[in-house]
Amino acid sequence: MHSFIGQLAEDLRTLFLRIVDEFIKLIVGIRLIGPSNFQRWFIAAGLGGVVGLVSYYFIELLQALTRFLYRADTDNLLYWVHIVPWWWIVMIPTMGGLITGLILWKFTPDGRVRSISHVIEAAALKNGRVHEKHGLASAFASFFSLSMGASAGQEGPLVHLSAVVASRLSAWFHADGMTARDFLACAAAAAIGASFNAPIAGIIFAHEIILRHYSVSSTTPITIASIMGTITGHLLSGGNFAEVQFFQLSVTSYSELPAFLLLGFVSGIVAAILVRSIFIAEDTCDMVQSHFKIPVWARPMIAGLLLGLLAISFPHIIGVGYQSTVKALHGNLAFTEILILVTIKILATSITLGGRMGGGVFSPSLMVGAMIGLAFGLIATSGTDIGAVQLYALAGMAAVSAAVLGAPLSTSLIVLEMTRDWNAALAVLAAVSVACGLAARLMDKSFFLSQLERRGLHIAAGPQAYLLATFKVTSHLSPLRLIEKSVAEYREMGAFVYAHESFEEALPKYEELDVTTLLVLSLPKEKDQQAEAIGQLEYLDVLRIYSHALADTSAEEHD
Repeated sequence: MHSFIGQLAEDLRTLFLRIVDEFIKLIVGIRLIGPSNFQRWFIAAGLGGVVGLVSYYFIELLQALTRFLYRADTDNLLYWVHIVPWWWIVMIPTMGGLITGLILWKFTPDGRVRSISHVIEAAALKNGRVHEKHGLASAFASFFSLSMGASAGQEGPLVHLSAVVASRLSAWFHADGMTARDFLACAAAAAIGASFNAPIAGIIFAHEIILRHYSVSSTTPITIASIMGTITGHLLSGGNFAEVQFFQLSVTSYSELPAFLLLGFVSGIVAAILVRSIFIAEDTCDMVQSHFKIPVWARPMIAGLLLGLLAISFPHIIGVGYQSTVKALHGNLAFTEILILVTIKILATSITLGGRMGGGVFSPSLMVGAMIGLAFGLIATSGTDIGAVQLYALAGMAAVSAAVLGAPLSTSLIVLEMTRDWNAALAVLAAVSVACGLAARLMDKSFFLSQLERRGLHIAAGPQAYLLATFKVTSHLSPLRLIEKSVAEYREMGAFVYAHESFEEALPKYEELDVTTLLVLSLPKEKDQQAEAIGQLEYLDVLRIYSHALADTSAEEHD
């Protein structure tokens, strides 16, 4: 008996060591050749769980710091401001801006917080990788600014922080561009699912916003990651999500639909005002900073000071604004109060983002949208039917946020999943469709795509526009062997590109100058020094490489 037990123990030990050995071989194999489609499912599940964990603790620590500094939850700030000195209200967001500015000044090259637009850029132009150091610095900067009074949302920093996790995973597995982009989308889906308890919206968000296309091969890992992120957040929070429950809140007659379509029209205008206000604030801050030579680190501090001064009279602007959003959804605001709060919230969000304090635009757009919807409902129903008024608030919340983000499907689903009110879908979709259509005419592009466009990245136009920027001329130049013209003649007619430029600058010159070869020049080290010719770039090479890139992109989207 003793020998039997000993032999069994030895067999189990041998089996365990063999399993460990096979697991190590599997991991090493995945790192060498990349994961297969089936293996990506398990990696996506682990990634979703990690992102859910990170999202939960980011929000919990942020709220804990807010409670410590303000001696109250953001839900109780309206009462707290009456018992503390005014200078304390001003000091906290000012110090938050200072800390944010110092972090960004030290750890980023441009003093800007990384956000969802950078994740979109990474998916389109950088093979699914975001800059990890800049991303972590942005997460810390946003953490302090949001916990100390910045009037913005948590979803922007969370999605980018999840992208940092995905980029680290992709680097560890030596993932190719397609796999890394899928991991990026998986992380974004898990972050949305964990943050809003909205797994379906997370799936659509990843496709609609991050990848900007749908593919069968990406759907399974993204779905798995979104589910795992949501489950993780749900388990850690004990199911304690901020949900607004309504019962039998739905369109009672098809004659109401024109009113919701009109609400969509109003919401589209408000969304355009919100987005343009943010960009006007950013341009104004750039001009003031340049004129007065304000240091990079001081810009968020000044923005924090302005927010603190606003918060003395309007404490509603501090933080994400969920309290005011919930009050609007319950119909607990007067018409005049709504108009004032909408104006102040747009101003505060513009100061926050224009002042580079960090944060997202989604949560502010929810608050503004809920209030606009409530105001519209009070007029449409004359305030006689509280249920109908709440439905207008819900539809307005979805319509404004969808128009701002340019994401009608994922935003509608986030709102419906957050409120658990699927009966309101008809009203929500009617308002969202009109709001997005009108906003597209007024703004041309959504908030994130407009941010990218302002940085010279033409993601909105599709792969045929942005793929050219991914190829640098130096990586495809040929040795200098000019036949038709001399170097001097090419210089004189302007048939050249610089070594740091991309195909985006090169391709138009072939047609403009009617040439098949461009000279490639290095940047001169001194102002009076002439640029040296280091090679040439052939028209046929550019077309061949561009054609292959378009074919690869099309294959990925239709896989």
